[in-house]
Amino acid sequence: MNAVNLLKSITDARPKLRKSEQKVADFVLANPQEVIHMRIVDLASEANVSEPTVVRFCRALHYDGFQDFKLTLAQGLASNPNFEQFALDSKDTVSEFKQKIFDSMIGNLINMRDQLDAETLESAIDALVKAKRIEFYGFGASAAVCSDAQHKFYRLQISAAAYSDPHMQTISAVSMSAGDVVVAISQTGRTKDLLHTVKLVKETGATVITLCPGNTLLADLADIAIHIDVEEDKDLSTLMSSRVLHLVVIDVLAVGVAMRLGPALLDHLKTIKRSLRSLRQNDKRLLARPDAEI
Repeated sequence: MNAVNLLKSITDARPKLRKSEQKVADFVLANPQEVIHMRIVDLASEANVSEPTVVRFCRALHYDGFQDFKLTLAQGLASNPNFEQFALDSKDTVSEFKQKIFDSMIGNLINMRDQLDAETLESAIDALVKAKRIEFYGFGASAAVCSDAQHKFYRLQISAAAYSDPHMQTISAVSMSAGDVVVAISQTGRTKDLLHTVKLVKETGATVITLCPGNTLLADLADIAIHIDVEEDKDLSTLMSSRVLHLVVIDVLAVGVAMRLGPALLDHLKTIKRSLRSLRQNDKRLLARPDAEI
């Protein structure tokens, strides 16, 4: 069952449910955002039914149980166009807005996992493995993602750089060539400076991979477009989950490249790990154990 359409699915299934199960359905439809924070005993009490009735309701909708149903409901709310159900209120306590933020993030991650096209990821990994040079472009919050990506790919013995300055991006863009790859990262897909530099990259014949929303100007410029579509509270830019989604997709690409590079890379990563030991503070608790690995 598609999580985005879960509430609609409940509405459609309601006439076929038992009367007691319909009470659960009615409460969920009227209070979806409250339900994701409830225990099964809480929902049963609010709907004036027994706990087994709640379980039967979930199974009638083809879920294994209440926790499975609740997780999908959180995903549905997080990816629902009516994202204001997760908007923060000035009266929210720390416990309440913590719960909202985590539930929203979990829902978006699951939804993105299911939406990502495996063939598109395969094409991006293939281009990255074959690249002579990889550069990451992004501004603002996306700049941090670019820096993280540079770090990950540099550890894979790949020539990688990250640029968040428009002048440096321009210099980089015009120096690219066929066989090189630029990964352009944007939460909006409409940043003017990024669109400008990507157009310059296209003129050199280098491959452009984008991580941004679909149906945007940046996505249209891409040779390989990885769509990161998520509805968010636009008034809370510091809490947007697209940055985390971008980081996770970068992880997927990096792991894909590492797997393609094979066993020799694993030996290199072990060498890096050993070389970094001298930079870390020894733990006296471990020093007491002669067989401990630091």
